[in-house]
Amino acid sequence: MSERHTSKRRAEPAKFDRHEPLPLNSQARMVARTGLTIALVLLALWIAADFLPALGWAAIIAIAAWPLYVRCIPYLGETRSPILAPLIFTALIAAIVFVPLAFAAHQIARQGDATFAWIAQSRESGIAIPSWIAQLPIAAETVRQWWEQNLSDPAAAASWFRSINADKAVEWTSALGSQLLHRGFMFFLCLIALFGFLRHGAWISARLLDTADRILGDPGERLASKMVDAVRGTVNGTVLVAFAEGLLIGVAYLLAGVPSPVLFTLLTIAFAMVPFGAWAAFSVASVVLLISDGNLWSALGVFGWGAAVMLAGDHFVWPTLVGNAARLPFLLALIGIFGGLQVFGLIGLFVGPVIMAALLTIWREWLVRVDVAERAIQ
Repeated sequence: MSERHTSKRRAEPAKFDRHEPLPLNSQARMVARTGLTIALVLLALWIAADFLPALGWAAIIAIAAWPLYVRCIPYLGETRSPILAPLIFTALIAAIVFVPLAFAAHQIARQGDATFAWIAQSRESGIAIPSWIAQLPIAAETVRQWWEQNLSDPAAAASWFRSINADKAVEWTSALGSQLLHRGFMFFLCLIALFGFLRHGAWISARLLDTADRILGDPGERLASKMVDAVRGTVNGTVLVAFAEGLLIGVAYLLAGVPSPVLFTLLTIAFAMVPFGAWAAFSVASVVLLISDGNLWSALGVFGWGAAVMLAGDHFVWPTLVGNAARLPFLLALIGIFGGLQVFGLIGLFVGPVIMAALLTIWREWLVRVDVAERAIQ
């Protein structure tokens, strides 16, 4: 009797309380956690999409300046307050960026008044034939006749400036003001993020390395270090080459007598950080020198010297420095720089080499080493 009841009890299925959670194995939990994490990351990226460039710039500046920041920490009063050192360093970086921009804007505003006065005078009396036309080696007479018919005559000159009116100037100024306000806000957000990265940089880097080690193992840590080296090398190479190019071309501005040589030197340094950007700066400087001085050969000399410096810097020195710092071959460094700039915009100047360095690291250390190890076992 007891055995029959026992077998019957064993045959009955187990009953679960509907309020108790069903047991999940570790694999199902891992899948659920991974899916939730991916969903939250994508949602966070979607929410912060408009602010990602500012955060990206802050991260790039923090990575590039971290060695210098660590050296300066003892002199920035870290013992007094933990926020004093990152606050001072962030303020220094803001000053380095803002002061040249403010000086350039002030000089451009001063030149703008003179430009509008010249346009008003040209509408009334026409544009006189400059002296450099007579110095042209060919077609000097043809250019002189065209100038007389189209620019020296006040009525013809007025038609050239007809598109420049007060309404369009106000509209352009309003658009420029809104863009400056937006850029100013993004710059402020970048500084806040930079302060946070400097303040908690050690903790953030440790957590990222732990995450990379947990997900990918030791190769993940090496990949992270290679990406940091790529960012640091790209930033340092870009800044150093831009300063060198701007200063070398600035010497030509000074010797040739370009008006406002300091302003054009600052603009050349700033635009030199963008591939082919400095070409616009020294081309405008050559035109300004030609109009103000009237010496054709001086203007051609400035343009020729600027072109020689930029060709050497952009196509040989810059990719070599970036490639050596990130351990990238010349071709991959060149493709990463210009391809990243085309796909991601200005920030792609640094993102492109990082992606190439990560890809090369995966190929060298993950695929090649695994293949060599398998051959050794066989």
